[in-house]
Amino acid sequence: MGVNPAHLTPSEMRERIRSGAWTGPTAGAATGYTQANLAILPRDLAFEFLLFCQRNPKPCPVLDVTEPGSPVPKLVAPTADLRTDVPKYRVYRNGELVEETTDIRPWWSDDLVAFLLGCSFTFERALMDNGVPVRHIEENCNVPMYKTNIPCTPAGRFSGPMVVSMRPIPQGQVVRAVQVTSRFPAVHGAPVHIGDPEAIGIRDLAKPDFGDPVPVRPGEVPVFWACGVTPQAVAMHVKPALMITHAPGHMFITDVRDEQFGVL
Repeated sequence: MGVNPAHLTPSEMRERIRSGAWTGPTAGAATGYTQANLAILPRDLAFEFLLFCQRNPKPCPVLDVTEPGSPVPKLVAPTADLRTDVPKYRVYRNGELVEETTDIRPWWSDDLVAFLLGCSFTFERALMDNGVPVRHIEENCNVPMYKTNIPCTPAGRFSGPMVVSMRPIPQGQVVRAVQVTSRFPAVHGAPVHIGDPEAIGIRDLAKPDFGDPVPVRPGEVPVFWACGVTPQAVAMHVKPALMITHAPGHMFITDVRDEQFGVL
């Protein structure tokens, strides 16, 4: 009670998550440390998924890949356990969501490979440091995310639409937002679209496919970034026998400082 998650270290935050003390979205937690999207697949699909990420670096920038059967991301958080250290997981069977859980140890096997992908939460601190507002943090809710009509480049059995996250930006600060986020190519980088949502297949900003709606106020422009929830949309499209992901907005917090994934 009373602990500001922004002031916790990554290991302290992961301990709270592991113990069940924190089960909510992680936006703004462990300020200054990179957060990551999670995708876990059987070994026989891992190469094809890695190739899919390589061909689609905007929505799927790879930060770490575990050894088969190991839940430890040795490059970005060597003391962590990916089975317990995410606030909420989603389990997909044949493309269908079958469970949301805070612990995937019952689902774990020696056949699984985990991928950690860059998350746009990483550049939000940089936006705020440059005076650019981040609405979902102001509103204390999850970032809104939308499926688009932008196709990803297929790889093996993986194909499907790009998912984007949206942040309303005051018109006079759009250029600055592009400049700031372009410095973080390892965590989605610059926006993929600015302005008219219908141009990328989004019919209603008030009805996101993932996350929570946020108000777009007069004088603001909706700005869209590629999103690491894309693998979940791909899972629904490809229907692998098993795929485990983070629940949207409920990220894995690494030990890596944001600056290490930025171009300063």
